[in-house]
Amino acid sequence: MSLTSTGRGRRRAPTRLERAAGRAAALQRPRILLALLLLLALTCVMLLDGYLRAEVGDDQRVRTGASADAVPDEILEGGPILTFPGGQATTLSVPDKTIALTFDDGPDPTWTPKVLKILEKYDVPGTFFVVGSMVARYPGLVRDLVEQGSEIGVHTFTHVDLSYQSASRVKREMDQTQLALAGAAGITTTLFRAPYSSRTDAIDNYSWKVYQQLGEDGYTSVFIDTDSEDWKQPGVAKIVEGATPEDGEGASVLFHDSGGEREQTIEALPKYIEKMQAKGYTFTTVSGAMAGQHQAGGPVAPAAAGGAAGTGNQLQAAHREATGTTLYEGKALVAAVTVAEWTVPALSAGLVVVGVAVMGRFGLMLVLARRHHRQRNRLRFSWGPPVTRPVSVIVPAYNEKECIANTLTSLARSTHPIEIIVVDDGSTDGTGEIARATARSLGMTGVRVVRQENAGKPAALNNGVRHASHDIVVMMDGDTVFEPDTVRHLVQPFADPEVGAVAGNAKVGNRRTVIGAWQHIEYVMGFNLDRRMYDVLRCMPTIPGAIGAFRREAVLDVGGMSEDTLAEDTDITIAMHRAGWRVVYQEHARAWTEAPRTPRQLWSQRYRWSYGTMQALWKHRKCLTDTGPSGRFGRVGMPLVVLFQVITPVFAPLIDLFTVYSMIFIDLGAALLAWCAVLGVQLVCAAYAFRLDRERYRYLLMMPLQQLAYRQMMYLVLIHSGITALTGGRLRWQKLKRTGEVGMPAGPS
Repeated sequence: MSLTSTGRGRRRAPTRLERAAGRAAALQRPRILLALLLLLALTCVMLLDGYLRAEVGDDQRVRTGASADAVPDEILEGGPILTFPGGQATTLSVPDKTIALTFDDGPDPTWTPKVLKILEKYDVPGTFFVVGSMVARYPGLVRDLVEQGSEIGVHTFTHVDLSYQSASRVKREMDQTQLALAGAAGITTTLFRAPYSSRTDAIDNYSWKVYQQLGEDGYTSVFIDTDSEDWKQPGVAKIVEGATPEDGEGASVLFHDSGGEREQTIEALPKYIEKMQAKGYTFTTVSGAMAGQHQAGGPVAPAAAGGAAGTGNQLQAAHREATGTTLYEGKALVAAVTVAEWTVPALSAGLVVVGVAVMGRFGLMLVLARRHHRQRNRLRFSWGPPVTRPVSVIVPAYNEKECIANTLTSLARSTHPIEIIVVDDGSTDGTGEIARATARSLGMTGVRVVRQENAGKPAALNNGVRHASHDIVVMMDGDTVFEPDTVRHLVQPFADPEVGAVAGNAKVGNRRTVIGAWQHIEYVMGFNLDRRMYDVLRCMPTIPGAIGAFRREAVLDVGGMSEDTLAEDTDITIAMHRAGWRVVYQEHARAWTEAPRTPRQLWSQRYRWSYGTMQALWKHRKCLTDTGPSGRFGRVGMPLVVLFQVITPVFAPLIDLFTVYSMIFIDLGAALLAWCAVLGVQLVCAAYAFRLDRERYRYLLMMPLQQLAYRQMMYLVLIHSGITALTGGRLRWQKLKRTGEVGMPAGPS
């Protein structure tokens, strides 16, 4: 047994370590916070969009059988305009031979402009009771209404039946609509019409409380005398007939400019206006009707040629100019809605594209993984003459006192001849001494412990390559254990002279915890199934640090392990592709590694992986223009890695977010069905991957929970990595806390 030590093994000054760690932590916290804020902002945008497009909850539209004994008879039998001057409930009627033309549920980008065009043609004003969410979505239409001389009233923000709501909800519905009007047209209004209301004789005890509350706040509630019932689409003639008052009486008339198909309304409206003008009627707004009723002698003065009655100020007397905080809050609301209006559809379209890509990837993985498995497990398959010559195993170790003994013990049982080089990267916990003691106790020969000042994993691996005696080097982590046949299986592909590196099958050894089981699923499905696919396509992106083998010649040919990135394994793999070497996957070469045990450790590891992968892809971006066999990774591998390891993981959590969005605002059953369908496809892929690796299926029971929680963490990690990359941050080789619980490998299940 040869035990040697190089370098003096000087320990770094603790104060420098503490300062470095402190600086790193100070830099990471704002980036993590920014990642969380991005997710929160996206959630808020989607909630706002859903709130604008749908009512939340089961809103019954009409109360039936409610008593009206608390409502004064003079209100039930009064006119359609309800005011509370001095706190006293009073109704007003529309003057005779006068029509207050009202439209509910808009503004609508399809129908409101057509209604406006008709009103402009006949010089007729209207009163539009608008829904606040529609105002916020289409502010330009509200400005057009005001500029044309029509009057605006509030129809709540979400078209909810206010008689079912609390006083605070009623106030919120009104205030939000007023803010939307302020942001859209710079006005507020004193007019109100309740959704699902009709004539005053339909007021009951529940709705009466709402009208009293709003009356105290200065609102005028507007009802109807005649209803065109255009929402039933009964036909043009029926609409005109239903809207016509009897015997020359004035009327508040109801039409709709939104809420469904309104083609019959658009056809009936000109006919109605012409009919009423022929009967000597004039048209006005609600404010105009109120002004006319207050005039001595009755109705308002008719306008010329049967047009609008009253002056411009009278027609829009309910409007108030929005100023101060109301104006600015309104503009902010409209701006936020504009962002939501663009963001959610764009994300939806992106999600569809990503969904199609992900499903295509699943299909491709299943087909190519099956092809890979059948090809490599044929009885006659061979890489060439068996590789039996000794190889060098390099074990970089930094503070691995809990694991290094298990690692060396597993190597001692190797069925393939090996030399072992333990590179102690400035450990401060006696890792080197434990390695020497373990080698002595096991009677191992050909073990060297090489000590160096702490310089990071790439430097430790390069040092090991320099000390290697053989032309094939196997690299593993200090917390990993091999099965007896692992090295033998791992080096067989080197019988093919084109093969420069081999990726092994990394397994999670500590899978008994929830977070360990999640990573187990990810390793089997996400990593190993992927590697089968990439192997068939000849564009393997990463040789895992836990288990990989290289031709020493190939490693030196590409300049060794680079310190340019945090993902030195991805970096050297891409470099080998570009140098013309073939990289393959050996499924039977299994290594058991200790995965992170806590969310914090998992975040730290995946953050380094994700950021390092981005660095490696950027470093080798010129491979996109490489030609010949060396350019295959740029033509095939690079696009696949960018799409499925960078872009897709960002969109993946949106599947869950859009599922919740759809459950709340669209269709609960359909949303759950779609989510379960996606989960079902993933389960099929995972089950096949488990079958290929001969793993127990029981771990798949954890998959639904993994999709809900684990995927969100990976999203935040990726965003965190992207922010770090954009801000030019740097990370050191991070050491995870180990327990040494992964002992001798259990072997395949």
